[in-house]
Amino acid sequence: MSEYRATIEWENKGEGFLTGKYSREHTWAFDGGMRVAASPSPLKVPVPYSNPAFVDPEEAFVASVSSCHMLTFIYLASQRGILIERYIDEAMGYMTPNEKGIPWFSLVVLNPKIIIGGAGSPSTGEIESLHHLAHEQCYIANSIKSEVRVIPA
Repeated sequence: MSEYRATIEWENKGEGFLTGKYSREHTWAFDGGMRVAASPSPLKVPVPYSNPAFVDPEEAFVASVSSCHMLTFIYLASQRGILIERYIDEAMGYMTPNEKGIPWFSLVVLNPKIIIGGAGSPSTGEIESLHHLAHEQCYIANSIKSEVRVIPA
């Protein structure tokens, strides 16, 4: 079994807590020392109680799905001798209300654009097959109930 940790820290720095007028800015800290400034999405919590310059949990969710797919894809490509020079994904997540009216990510769409190097480019079918395998083997995609669609460019 693998174990992963993150430390999330928030501190009350004002007087508006009991009236809901307080900053939701916080920090995510990870094992290698990386610290990330985080905030709720300004789509959910208005400025000045959120900070649009910081990473929000919704963006991080979409990024983690995309990152896992990418890492699995480039690993599988390397195992097949396919040289990937660049991988860019402008992923999108879509929240809709569930049966109780609570928003959830019902769909994440990955839009990978891949630049292949070396001699002998793989066919479109080979690339699609790699995406299918990457989706099947991505542990993040296997851990969520959201639909994940891969639409390669």
